[in-house]
Amino acid sequence: MTLRVVFMGTPDFAVPTLAALHSRFNLVGVVTQPDRPQGRGRKTLPSPVKAAALRLGVPVEQPERVRTTEAVDTLGQWAPDVVVVAAYGEILPRSVLDLPPMGCVNLHASLLPRHRGASPISAAILAGDETTGVCTILMDEGMDTGDLLLTREIRILPGDTTGSLHDRMLEPGADLVVRTLTMRETEGIRPVKQDDSQATYTRPLTKEDGRIDWSAPAEHLDRLVRAMNPWPVAFTALGGDMIKIWQVSVEPGQAPQGTMTAIRPDGILVGTGEGLLLVQEVQAPGKKRVSATDFARGRRLTKGNRFG
Repeated sequence: MTLRVVFMGTPDFAVPTLAALHSRFNLVGVVTQPDRPQGRGRKTLPSPVKAAALRLGVPVEQPERVRTTEAVDTLGQWAPDVVVVAAYGEILPRSVLDLPPMGCVNLHASLLPRHRGASPISAAILAGDETTGVCTILMDEGMDTGDLLLTREIRILPGDTTGSLHDRMLEPGADLVVRTLTMRETEGIRPVKQDDSQATYTRPLTKEDGRIDWSAPAEHLDRLVRAMNPWPVAFTALGGDMIKIWQVSVEPGQAPQGTMTAIRPDGILVGTGEGLLLVQEVQAPGKKRVSATDFARGRRLTKGNRFG
């Protein structure tokens, strides 16, 4: 028997899972968030999942709230054996969780119970974790608290940003979902309860999360810059402007916090609370990303100028 699957997801992270489900199972419907204003022009656009589902010819529903009677009725009419969720954007109510005979399976971008919540990839980089991963859980009414089904570990590389780590999770995540459904349909999987005492939590990022505090150690600021890339992007003040910081590296030494101690061919060397940070790529308001050296030359920055 081919499983009847309903998929719920919204961002780019969910698209490979959608495609994998469509190729392996009977994908009877997709639920995603309503079209929202996006980008600098604030043009109303469909979610990446909606765009992908329409290309595949799969029916799409976009309820404002999935807990409404109308939304639950639509799910019931699709008669799914299982509902798969990947970054949908809303906690599912009991009325949805109880609807499919095989339950609701969630793909999460961390090794739960570490980094429950909305920004697990950024949180793993910011925490200095050496490994993270993807996992599937049998959903309950909590936030990422359901029993674990399958996991796959992924190493965090020294230069990983949230963007690069996100991209390396796409294929493993989709494969894990397919394997989870296949095993649940055939040999079965014994769900394992999470150890709540080991849980950590994340929240949605805001632009303010990218603000650089030059009193922090250089190692932390390096992780911050990578964790905030590609959004909201780390930033610091300079002469009344907010300058985005896209790429940095850590060097030994010490200098006053936020003070430029050298302008080099490979970047601007800046003092921190512990160690030095080599700022390598920046972006001024309304401008393109450029090397920090070119930026310093254009602004006529010299040793002794300060960020922050």
